[in-house]
Amino acid sequence: INLSFGGFTPTGADARVDGDVLLENRTILAFDVNDFNTGSVGLEWLLPVGEFFEVGAGVGYTSRTVPTVYNNFVNRNGAEIEQDLRLRITPMTATVRVLPFGRSRTVKPYLGAGVGFFNYRYSEVGDFVDFTDRSVFTDRFVASGTETGPVALAGIRFPLGDTWSLGGEVRYQKAEADLSEDFLGPKLDLGGFHYLMTVHI
Repeated sequence: INLSFGGFTPTGADARVDGDVLLENRTILAFDVNDFNTGSVGLEWLLPVGEFFEVGAGVGYTSRTVPTVYNNFVNRNGAEIEQDLRLRITPMTATVRVLPFGRSRTVKPYLGAGVGFFNYRYSEVGDFVDFTDRSVFTDRFVASGTETGPVALAGIRFPLGDTWSLGGEVRYQKAEADLSEDFLGPKLDLGGFHYLMTVHI
């Protein structure tokens, strides 16, 4: 059993997919893609295959709510027009690890790759500007689903007694979702990096 906890950094603004909803929203809302940096936790079951390989199946969780306001618009009373952007991603992964120095070594570096099934929920909740007449209305827009994409990882484990190991891992995921016309952008980039501490039992 492999437990992990750490942080998740979404794909940066300069590398996100064309038409990404966060990039489009940044043209009218006051926030940055880095505001979606958040915690990451995971649970993975690993099965050794010979001396140099492991296969794994796991699930993780990340979630972040970013409050924001319109850049160039306010209510008639001068108050900010406020909105919450929320992104939750639950990665379910199947991976293969290579241990180049073998499982019998005390310190075990590894490289791995696999496929991820990324269940997501993205929402925009709060007040919106109708640009046809500049009126302000309250609403919420939600997109959810599951997308598939590649996963790559690298890490190292150090022994702590006979049955425990501690380590670190960097994990990359890549996927994108199609959004409806309710959103300013037609795409949602689900990619990014997980920086994790691991507890191997």
